[in-house]
Amino acid sequence: MASIKVIKPGIATYVEDSGRYGYYHLGIPPGGALDQMSYKAGNLLLGNDINAAALEISLMAPELEFDSKCYVAITGAMIEPIVNGEKKECYTVIEINAGDKLTFGFLRGGARAYICVSGGIDVPVVMGSRSTYPLGGIGGYKGRKLEAGDVLPVGNFSHNPKVGRSLDSEFRIKLEDTETIRVVMGLQDYKLTDESVEQLFKDTFNVSSEADRSGYRFKNGAKFKYKNLPQPFGAGSNPSNIPDACYPVGSMQAPGGNEPIVLLRDAPSGGGFAMYCTVISSDMDKLGQLPPNHKVRFQKVSMDEALEARKVYSAKYERLVKSLA
Repeated sequence: MASIKVIKPGIATYVEDSGRYGYYHLGIPPGGALDQMSYKAGNLLLGNDINAAALEISLMAPELEFDSKCYVAITGAMIEPIVNGEKKECYTVIEINAGDKLTFGFLRGGARAYICVSGGIDVPVVMGSRSTYPLGGIGGYKGRKLEAGDVLPVGNFSHNPKVGRSLDSEFRIKLEDTETIRVVMGLQDYKLTDESVEQLFKDTFNVSSEADRSGYRFKNGAKFKYKNLPQPFGAGSNPSNIPDACYPVGSMQAPGGNEPIVLLRDAPSGGGFAMYCTVISSDMDKLGQLPPNHKVRFQKVSMDEALEARKVYSAKYERLVKSLA
């Protein structure tokens, strides 16, 4: 079986696929690629199964050595692939030969890129997925981020994708200087004062360095203020607390009234902090691409607007599939 040796692991490189579903009630979140569109685009470029496992790079890329011929496609944030010192194109099918070393330039215009490989990363399927759940130590490669010396098995592939085939510009990451993230209100937004809700949508926030696959913290020095409401039994004395409840992926909290935190795909499935709003599903890819210090504004939308945005996202994905058919 073909394999890839990790020479340098990067900051946080994980094996991910489209996610692990059906176990949230057991405390296991979906995981999977934070930017689903970019991840799937890489597999489509290679002609892989859409759910083939890939490597998700965060901020700093790994250095890899291949023992057999294969093909790779790098998608997501812009990062320059370099094969044996020769610069290659991002968003393009690249041929790799036995003994080749793949390194990278700096990540630009986003926080995450995806290294998709023909045949996929062939780690064991755990609870229906190859994605890594590091808090639980399951899935991926030994349930953790990659380390130097790891050897990743690669699945068999039955065809040779067209070298140089590239991704249309519509499907490449383009972040605005100040990104807008849309949210729907709830579940416990009633706890906030009207002034705090207004401030949430008026202010500009910066992505904190405390941002990973579990959640993003947003800073601007603002504090959330609460209405003078009695705390329900079991909620504790802090007004940001509630009795333990399930956390939707994308939900926003502000523990103790401090900076807002948005939970991502590896976050705990429940706890005792109030949730004031939830990022709509079609903006979750973009959220996962925001690097530290990027400016963000939150925009309140209705459920009907959120559902319409999901239709737009789905239509874009259909165009992606057709463009690479």
